[in-house]
Amino acid sequence: MLKKLIIRAALWFEDRTGLWATFGPFLTHNAPRDAKWWYVFGSATLMCFMVQVVTGIALAFSYIPSSGDAYQSLQYITTHSWLSGFVRAMHFFGASGMVLLIGVHMGQVFLHGSYKYPREMNWVSGIFLLALTIGIGFTGQLMRWDSNAVWSIVVAAEQAGRVPVIGHALASFIMAGDHVGGATLGRFYAIHVFILPGLIFAGIGLHLLLVMKHGIAEMPKVGQIVDPVTYRHDYHERLEKTGIPFWEMAWRDSVFSLIVVLVICGLSWILGAPAMDAPPDPSILETSPAPDWYLDWYFAVLALANTAIEDYIILGAPLLIGFMLFCIPFISNKGERHPSRRPWSVVALSTAVLFVGAFWIAALEMNWTPNFSPHPLKPEAIGATEGPVYRGAMAFQTRACINCHVVDGNTEDGGKKGPNLTYVSDRL
Repeated sequence: MLKKLIIRAALWFEDRTGLWATFGPFLTHNAPRDAKWWYVFGSATLMCFMVQVVTGIALAFSYIPSSGDAYQSLQYITTHSWLSGFVRAMHFFGASGMVLLIGVHMGQVFLHGSYKYPREMNWVSGIFLLALTIGIGFTGQLMRWDSNAVWSIVVAAEQAGRVPVIGHALASFIMAGDHVGGATLGRFYAIHVFILPGLIFAGIGLHLLLVMKHGIAEMPKVGQIVDPVTYRHDYHERLEKTGIPFWEMAWRDSVFSLIVVLVICGLSWILGAPAMDAPPDPSILETSPAPDWYLDWYFAVLALANTAIEDYIILGAPLLIGFMLFCIPFISNKGERHPSRRPWSVVALSTAVLFVGAFWIAALEMNWTPNFSPHPLKPEAIGATEGPVYRGAMAFQTRACINCHVVDGNTEDGGKKGPNLTYVSDRL
């Protein structure tokens, strides 16, 4: 009797909602048997996004998106409200995990040639999701509303202002006017909380629909050619023989996603939320605006680039990279998928990883801004109390050369932005 009642209730619920008809095919559709641990990064990225949604909603209960209250409200969240500092830390590390995992996922798809026919639009939708992920990470930085965040927006607006013809309009849009203020924070809050998450949800929905339509790509095999004329027939024929329902392989996605969440929780508990800079004050120049770690490499590229080509990098590099990524599946959408038969893909991916990694390490070692409060030179470092040497040392201090350079080997007595000049007299 109870069994019949449960079945009738389930049938009634399905008739009124159609949930199983909507989501059932996703769980039961056939997937390649060999789609194992290589295929867990996409679902883990989705899990990081869900962490962002949950923690973001929790933070929104206490955060005040007002130029006069945002900084104090975030201080309260970080230090006083029960567990809110942990939630804020999860939001930060969840964003880091999302950026990292979407990069790994796209690298794996590229390496295995999973973007080839008929999955070209899977790849294109993934590129837009990557751009949206970076965008939501950058806009989230301004929510801290500290000195670093405010000056980062000024830097972004200054870069946008270099775009020909529409540069001024772009800069005004970014700052919501001619100056950074409450309108800027309100605009970024709306973009960060409403617009970008909505676009990401839509992008994820499209991405999953395309995965359902074209199926999960098999592990690449040597000699298994992608031919647009025969691929669909051959793929479904192989699935009929060796495929398994998706839910039978989904346990790996669940396990890896759980590990990712536990890592986020562990880092949040041990390291806590990122430290906040000084309160926002556009009149104070003693700050070092820099993005979160996953964009540090790009700042290092700009810092090390020759000023003559800086504008071309700022304006052209993102467009060129996006265009190249967009064109990949249309330039090479057939043929071999196995990395051993596509050495150019291995070289391209390795070069990209080394490039980003090298500049990221360079960013960690860089000193972005001068030392605005250097210690005066010690008398023993000057070696004189009068004469040209003494006058030179005084000029070194009064003209603020000491803000960027060290001259006595003691890093506390000077800045590290410029070269160490302790032994410059040996060369000059």
